[in-house]
Amino acid sequence: MKMKTDNHKNTINNREKVVLAYSGGLDTSVILKWLENTYGYEVIAVCVNVGQEEDFAGLKKKALESGASKVYVVNVQEEFVKDYIFPTLKAGGIYENDYLLGTCFARPLISKVLVEIAEQEGAVAIAHGATGKGNDQVRFEGSVKALNPTLKLIAPWRIWDLKSREDCIEYALKHKIPIEATKEKIYSRDENLWHISHEGGELEDPWSEHTEGVYLWCNAPEKAPDNGETIEITFEKGIPIKIDSKNYEPVELIKTLNQLGAKHGVGILDIVENRLVGMKSRGVYETPGGTILYEAHKALEKLTLDKQMISFKSDIAKKYGELLYDGLWFTPLKDSLDGFVDISQEAVSGTVKVKLYKGSCSARGSRSENSLYREDFATFGADEVYNQKDAEGFINLHALPLTIQGMKNMEKKGLQEAKEKQSSFAAL
Repeated sequence: MKMKTDNHKNTINNREKVVLAYSGGLDTSVILKWLENTYGYEVIAVCVNVGQEEDFAGLKKKALESGASKVYVVNVQEEFVKDYIFPTLKAGGIYENDYLLGTCFARPLISKVLVEIAEQEGAVAIAHGATGKGNDQVRFEGSVKALNPTLKLIAPWRIWDLKSREDCIEYALKHKIPIEATKEKIYSRDENLWHISHEGGELEDPWSEHTEGVYLWCNAPEKAPDNGETIEITFEKGIPIKIDSKNYEPVELIKTLNQLGAKHGVGILDIVENRLVGMKSRGVYETPGGTILYEAHKALEKLTLDKQMISFKSDIAKKYGELLYDGLWFTPLKDSLDGFVDISQEAVSGTVKVKLYKGSCSARGSRSENSLYREDFATFGADEVYNQKDAEGFINLHALPLTIQGMKNMEKKGLQEAKEKQSSFAAL
């Protein structure tokens, strides 16, 4: 983890310090000044680089001009991939059968950095710009409580008098906070190395079909190249290490797959999801590289894991996704699941061919030294390893409960027919 800091020349000592999760946008710029004006805090701005496109030099300048005493820009992209993305990929973690958790697993890492800097600086509190309606407030604050419960938590959107973007603009102008655009943003977006999400605007109507104008990464599928592309992904113990036989470092691997997937319109998802706080929300997600990796990883597991492992692991994947979505990364259960997942991935090494074409991503072939597939057993041709007569005894045992139930049903039917026949005689 690389930490860079800029100090304001007029840093004031002997004031309590607060660490602010700072993005450089309108909200956090206003929060920075509000914390100083409301509580008299010395505010330390922290921007955690998890792969978002950002002018970090301009961001630091803006934070200092807004009143920060110090600014940290912390590059954690490699840690993000190795310690957060890859474990989730290995687990197959997914939320409500669709969402690949792009925002979710960035939050505990950002929180971890905030806590580390707060402890380093002797700060008494951590502040964030998440609203009282969303999931992120839970993820940030739950993670901080798990790592250092002595730190205060300040969520201005839950306590201040500002109610809208217009109120924030007015506050910024009044307090001479440098801001850029003053018009309403169409979408609320979150971006990192794994994905970019879009909410708000016309997306708030679940009947309103989103248009390609929402996309920032991907080609619209219908405008993707007419010729598809097949690539090969190689895994070692569940971790992707190669694209088309070329080794990649973790961050570069994700970036390369993002470019490949985006070109072919892969990884676009439009869903209504259940937020942790109880309401439903609708979002459009672009996760091109992640979609490719999930598809390839799933195909390799089908080749190398047995039926019982695949069945049980699907339950683990669901629970893993729920834990991450609900902000419960730093929990004993999640650590325990990681232990199971690591063992399950010992055999998940090999290569998968994936076809990318106009928004679709499908596995087209897989191979592994640990493959449990045996052509000599599975063939429809002649073989010398499988005695088809053995199937009869297996079926008899496997279907024994069905046989007993069938016999019981026939007995009931016979009794009923006898009663009906007896009743008809009595009527005569």
